Amino acid sequence: MDQQARFRTIEKMNHKYPIIMLCKIAEVSRSGYYKWKAARESRKTRIEQDTNVKEHILAIHRLRPYFGYKRMRTALHKEGVLVNHKKVRRLMRELGIRSVIRKKRPFAGRKPSVVFPNVLNREFTAETILKKFVTDITYIRIGHDFVYLSVILDLCNKEVVAWELSARNDLQLVLDTVKQLNAKNAILHSDQGFQYTTKSYRDLLEEKELMGSHSRRGNCFDNACIESFFSHLKTEKLYLAKPDSEAAARKCVAEYIDYYNNERFQKKLGDLSPVEYREAIAA
Repeated sequence: MDQQARFRTIEKMNHKYPIIMLCKIAEVSRSGYYKWKAARESRKTRIEQDTNVKEHILAIHRLRPYFGYKRMRTALHKEGVLVNHKKVRRLMRELGIRSVIRKKRPFAGRKPSVVFPNVLNREFTAETILKKFVTDITYIRIGHDFVYLSVILDLCNKEVVAWELSARNDLQLVLDTVKQLNAKNAILHSDQGFQYTTKSYRDLLEEKELMGSHSRRGNCFDNACIESFFSHLKTEKLYLAKPDSEAAARKCVAEYIDYYNNERFQKKLGDLSPVEYREAIAA
């Protein structure tokens, strides 16, 4: 058994037996054990601090996707999170996020992003179901890591009609969510996140006969309805349950969406739940 393994064994048993005795049996010094323990606690603290900074970075990135690491550092400082630009750059790389504004390159071989006009234009109501949808992605903290939730919401009755959870905030997450949507000749509105401005996303909308619509760059109010849903999800479920794994997060999301769609009444829907409202207007 190596020294690290011996230290871990002492850590597990020190609530039952004296440290002096355990160190003697394991043939390690007490000073060596305490040095190992202090380094371990320091590493835990550093990881926790980095995770907290990552949460701030993700929240800022949702509102200001065009911020690079330098402007992100300034925004963090304004929130009282004092970190240097090197750490911000490292954490943004670990999260896989970067500014939506790219450096200028020669035109040859460059594929421009697909940007739809803002067809929805903050008209967050619809007379019938399956005609206007909004979609977006939010992050969910699980311990010292994150998973990502993609959701599509029907603006007529505010019902969640499709959702997908993934450990990766990538294009596939968005495509898998849109593939669940059973509607044609409808508007699907999103922000200008990199997943929503790809040719693959545009091609999928064309295949499903959906009209794409984009918020203005960096304007979260153009997609306020789904931001409101995410806020309810986190406040009423995730912050209370505190899932510590992807499986636990998936279970929490599934439970909340079932409750939200079937039981959570909304004043704007005449104190009916989304499903009750859909059934009422269909009657």
